[in-house]
Amino acid sequence: MKFLRDLLDKQGKLFEKGGKLEKLYPIYEANDTLLFTPGEVTKGNVHVRDALDLKRMMITVVVALLPCVLFGIYNVGHVAHEAIAAGGTPLDTWQESVSAQLLGFAHTNTVLNNIVFGALHFVPIWAACFATGGAVEVVTAIIRGHEVNEGFLVTGFLLPLTLPPTIPLWQVVLGTAFAVIIGKEVFGGTGMNVLNPALTGRAFLFFAYPAQISGDKPWIAAAMPDGTSGATWLAKGAVDSTEMVSNGIGSEAWMQTFIGLEAGSMGETSAMLCLVGAIILIATQIGSWRTMLGVVIGTVLMATLLNVIGSETNPLFGVPFWWHMVIGSWAFGTVFMATDPVSSAFTERGKLFYGFGIGVMVVLVRVVNPAYPEGMMLAILFMNMFAPFIDHFMVEANVKRRLARNAT
Repeated sequence: MKFLRDLLDKQGKLFEKGGKLEKLYPIYEANDTLLFTPGEVTKGNVHVRDALDLKRMMITVVVALLPCVLFGIYNVGHVAHEAIAAGGTPLDTWQESVSAQLLGFAHTNTVLNNIVFGALHFVPIWAACFATGGAVEVVTAIIRGHEVNEGFLVTGFLLPLTLPPTIPLWQVVLGTAFAVIIGKEVFGGTGMNVLNPALTGRAFLFFAYPAQISGDKPWIAAAMPDGTSGATWLAKGAVDSTEMVSNGIGSEAWMQTFIGLEAGSMGETSAMLCLVGAIILIATQIGSWRTMLGVVIGTVLMATLLNVIGSETNPLFGVPFWWHMVIGSWAFGTVFMATDPVSSAFTERGKLFYGFGIGVMVVLVRVVNPAYPEGMMLAILFMNMFAPFIDHFMVEANVKRRLARNAT
C-alpha cells in the first residue's frame, strides 16, 4: 500500500496547480480518494468528527442494494425460462447466443442457467449506466473545476434496477446522461438536487420511449407463447381484483409476489429483499424509518378508503393494501428512493408527512389512472418537489412553539 501511495503522490504533482495536467486534476483526485481516505480535514477551531462520510454512506447503501441486485439477476433468467417452458421461444439476441456458447444448455429452469442468462442482461445495462454516468461526472467536474464525488455510486445501481431486461443499451446511455445532467448537475451537483436522479432518468425513459419500458413484453427476456399472458399483478388487478382480495397475506400467490418470483423491473420485484435492505439502512441510520413508516401509513389509509368507496367500472378500487405493498416498485421505492437524504424532507416530523404523501399518491395514481398502473415513480418525484415546503412549515411551526414556550 505504501508503494501505491508513493506512486500516487509522485504522479499527483502533474495534476496539481501549475502542473502539465492541471485541468485533469478531478480525474486524479477521484482515483486517489477511491483508493485512500482523503487527507483533507475541516479547518478551524470548531468542527464535527463523524465516522460516516459521503463515501461510507454510499457504500452502505450499495451493500443494502446487493440482495436486490443478485436476486434480480436470478429472476430475469427464472421468468424467461418459465416462459420458454410454457411454450415460448428465446429472443433472437446476442445474450441468447452467448449463453448457448458458454453452457450449451437447453433452456431449463436451473439456478446456474438463470444466473447466467440474467447476468447477460443485467451486467451490460449496469456497465453502460456506470460508464455514461462516470464520464458525465468527470466532464462536469473538469468544466466546473471541482472534485469528482461519490454521488453517482448509488444512482449507478438504482437506475439499472428500475429498468426492464430488454431495454436497448443506447436508451440506457440517454437515460443515464439525462439523470446526471438534468436530475443533478443543473442544480449544482451532489447534495443540491431537488429530484431523485435515478427516478428522473427513469421518468425520462418512460415518457420518451414508452414501448420499450411499459406493457408486458419488456419484462420477460423471452417471447411469450400464444395464448399465454406475461401480465404482472398490477395489470391483472386492472382487469379483476377479486383474486387479490381472496389471496390474503401469507397465501401462496401473495408469498410468491412477496418473494419476487414474477416479471418486473430487474431489481424491484422482491419486497422481501427490499425489507432486508430496509433493516440495513435503518440499523446504520442512513435510511429514515420515519419516511418508510409514513409511506406505509399513507398506503394503508388510502387503499382502505378506496376499498370502502368501491367502483363498478374500475376494479383497481378493490385492490387491498397488502397487495399494493408487494406489487410493482412500492417496496423498492419506499426503501431506496423515498429515503434519499437529498431529495426527501430533512426535518424529523416532516419525514412522516413526506412519506405519508408518497403512500397516498402511489395508490391514487395506480387506481384513479388505469392507463398508468404503476405510481411509485411519479409519487416520489411529486413529493420531492414538496419536500422543501414541508420542511419550511415544520421549521416555522417549531419556531412558533419555542417562542410561545419562552414568552414572558
